[in-house]
Amino acid sequence: MKIAVLIEERCKPKSEAFAYLSRYAGTCGSECIQVHEDKCKILETACPPCLIRAKLCPGDAVKIINLPEELGTDMIHRYSLNGFRLFRLPTPSKDSVVGILGPNGMGKSTAINILSGTIIPNLGDWEAEECMWEDVIKTLPRGELRDFLTLISDEGVEISVKPQYIDKLPKVIQGEVGELLKGVDERNLLEEMCERLEITHLLKRNLPQLSGGELQRVAICATVLKEADVYLFDEPSSYLDIHERMRIVKLIQELSETKRVLVIEHDLAILDVLCDLVHIVYGDKGAFGIFTPPRTTRTAINAYLDGYLPEQNVRIRDKPIKFQTHTERNTERGIPYLEWGNLEKKLGNFSLKTGEGKIHRSEVVGVVGANGIGKSTLVKILAGEHEADNGWITEEAKISYKKQHVEADYEGTVREWLDIELGARWRQGDFNVNVVKALGVDKLLEQVTTTLSGGELQAVSIVICLGRDADLYLLDEPSAHLDANARMEAAKAIRRTIQSNEKSAFIIDHDVYFIDIVSDSLLVFEGKGGVEGLAKGPYNLRKGMNKFLATVDITFRRDHDTKRPRINKLGSRKDREQRAKGEYFYTE
Repeated sequence: MKIAVLIEERCKPKSEAFAYLSRYAGTCGSECIQVHEDKCKILETACPPCLIRAKLCPGDAVKIINLPEELGTDMIHRYSLNGFRLFRLPTPSKDSVVGILGPNGMGKSTAINILSGTIIPNLGDWEAEECMWEDVIKTLPRGELRDFLTLISDEGVEISVKPQYIDKLPKVIQGEVGELLKGVDERNLLEEMCERLEITHLLKRNLPQLSGGELQRVAICATVLKEADVYLFDEPSSYLDIHERMRIVKLIQELSETKRVLVIEHDLAILDVLCDLVHIVYGDKGAFGIFTPPRTTRTAINAYLDGYLPEQNVRIRDKPIKFQTHTERNTERGIPYLEWGNLEKKLGNFSLKTGEGKIHRSEVVGVVGANGIGKSTLVKILAGEHEADNGWITEEAKISYKKQHVEADYEGTVREWLDIELGARWRQGDFNVNVVKALGVDKLLEQVTTTLSGGELQAVSIVICLGRDADLYLLDEPSAHLDANARMEAAKAIRRTIQSNEKSAFIIDHDVYFIDIVSDSLLVFEGKGGVEGLAKGPYNLRKGMNKFLATVDITFRRDHDTKRPRINKLGSRKDREQRAKGEYFYTE
């Protein structure tokens, strides 16, 4: 089955792609390529020469893709002649937390709209005037998905959704947190949920006054307070530290005892401990998405990291994502690039202190700790944005800094932005292959910066930071907004850049998988959020993780097959054994 997909954003009038397709429109006499006013079309029955021409369209604006013929009967929805196609659906299950794992742009939002009854799928007939649930249900085998869609068609279902981009909420919703939550408290659980999510002190504030982590907890609270048949949590861990993530895990698992729960999550350690079953979704961004049948969580995550789905005989990644144990890491230390000692900084009621530390050539230091205890403040001191009140710091290192909250500082195309920031370097050699292409930025070059999604903007910001000529690279939460695959690629890109150029880096992040892949050592923050913070280290990875996880009160083991970190179930035999040995984080 051959499909032709046209990415409209890349094929607008005055673009190279539009001019290219206009040149070949109707040239073969069969109108395989059509251009009418500001719209382009590619017929899937086009002759071979026209398909080749379309495939060579600049800007990666047209994709000609061969799919297995048997997938044709599994098509659930199609948006237009050359639009996105969705194959199969995830299944909300009773008494289970069902996870969805896969890159952004693969149809997760479309699937959720179908499962909520917002969209009646057209089974690929995008020109149909009216779609009927009966026609959809007849195509499905007997089972839980068919029963669920029958319920939608007969009675309808209520779905409560925690949206993905919670930072947009203050722009569309106004008012005090307490009043907003009272308005959705259909289960009479407001006081209990506010206490569990530690947001009681926020009830008198307005939404625009909240930080990212506070907004996330308020959004989760609002989602749980609604009376619904199905609860969907889209990236519930974003902006949260690991303490908060573990509280959310417990809350969602309790909810699943009486409700159907779906979770889209890119933090694989949290997905692993949270979900009972996982659907992998794969395909081509903006072109098509395919949901696999559910697997057990461990099997699904291992297959995703391996990049090969044995049941489908499909490879979704060129190479597997591998994790290193402590013994495999580079333990040699080069010369120190930066040293500091007894730094102190007071900001309002908050105070930060550090001991003495140093970062060496070719070393990546992960920075871990709860929210609000000074991680970003220390990085800003190192970057020269804040001046310490006391202590000392060497100033020989040239620094490149990626801030926590990224913004497009340039209005124009991504290509123009990269040229201004990096000159010709981003186009050349290893950097272009190992960073630009690895992060998918080569697919965004003709896109206007103001139209980038949060994940796309994050990827471009990482490229700009790593592309600058510097001795020390400071990246504050580089995994935010990135999907699971992009996070792993970003971690590898950072590590390769630092090692190959013999530079150094500080990486602040809450994703343990990301920190495990990227770090040689850890700077561990302790303290009380909004009151005080104390930076200790850097320690080697094993010692640092043990010190950090002891404060979180969770233990990690290594997966036997992939060596990825896995959270132990509290009170399990492995958990008890590791606690007895003081080994909260096994790296062997």
